[in-house]
Amino acid sequence: MSTPDHTPDTESGTGLGISVVVCAYTEDRWEDILAAVASVAAQSRPALETLLVVDHNPTLLDRLAKEYAHDDGVRVLPNAGPRGLSAGRNTGIARSRGEVIAFLDDDAVAERDWLRRFADPYSDPRVLAVGGRAEPVWSSGRRPDWFPEEFDWVVGCSYRGLPHGRVRVRNILGGNASFRRSAFDVVGGFATGIGRDGDRRPMGGEETDLCIRLTRARPDAILLMDDRAVIHHKVPAAREHFGYFRTRTYAEGLSKALVARSVGTEKGLESERRYATRVLPAGVVRGLRDQVLARPGGARRAGTIVAGVLTAAGGYVVGSLRARRAGTTFEVVRIEPAPEEERAREGARERGDAA
Repeated sequence: MSTPDHTPDTESGTGLGISVVVCAYTEDRWEDILAAVASVAAQSRPALETLLVVDHNPTLLDRLAKEYAHDDGVRVLPNAGPRGLSAGRNTGIARSRGEVIAFLDDDAVAERDWLRRFADPYSDPRVLAVGGRAEPVWSSGRRPDWFPEEFDWVVGCSYRGLPHGRVRVRNILGGNASFRRSAFDVVGGFATGIGRDGDRRPMGGEETDLCIRLTRARPDAILLMDDRAVIHHKVPAAREHFGYFRTRTYAEGLSKALVARSVGTEKGLESERRYATRVLPAGVVRGLRDQVLARPGGARRAGTIVAGVLTAAGGYVVGSLRARRAGTTFEVVRIEPAPEEERAREGARERGDAA
């Protein structure tokens, strides 16, 4: 969740090279992964490179390596850290060569001007991160009538209540994000132990933790959200059910407890307070009004908002108690770049100096 603070809109652009990191973990998303990479290749502002980081799945790693064996713009890499999205992203950061690193989910496709929208604000050296908007693509073809837009973050998408335009925010959303490389030099990488790891509950919060650490270390840093940098994020059928909604909101509560332990409750829950006291009550009222007007799902949407709040709050309480008993359960790693000779070899390949 993010808090708006208007900042000047500049369109001057930059000459910064942008590396795109796509993290993958399952062959079930094979077609989605290919579509994600293709959307990067089709950008109006070309990427310097695309790095496909595979999370501890040798079969998928081998299959993708063969798929892109003759594509100089795509590199396929194994996750060099522990299982999970954070370590996969950290691997991509360490092996990338761009001055800006963008992240795209493996089940999303970016619109043609996605990277151009990301690049423009970096002409201001104070800008260390730029995020965009994620639109849901429902497998059933339409939004379930009980599913409130205020909770689209449950399915990895932008939600009602986020600011519009290009605005300054506390944190950006991890599935559609970019960072200046120097940001990772300042605070290290994404914390492991907070976000998803493929097997456990669908937790999140690692990008919130990183962004808060970044602005604490660099108080002059500017983090932006530009809703014109658009991706379309697939929502599988399994996530269109209330059972997943309940699991994900509970996991978010657990995640927020870890983030609050890492950065403190004042910053860790700053945007969440506004969301809970303004956005969600307005959503309940909207749902009840829709019910009065005989619009489908109005009462169910209002009830789902209440259920989501209670479930997330329960997760936060449980997570706080667990964290207090167990101590810190996450780790922030320093990003170590690839060996100089490897970076030089890959640079030569980019220039066409090597086979």
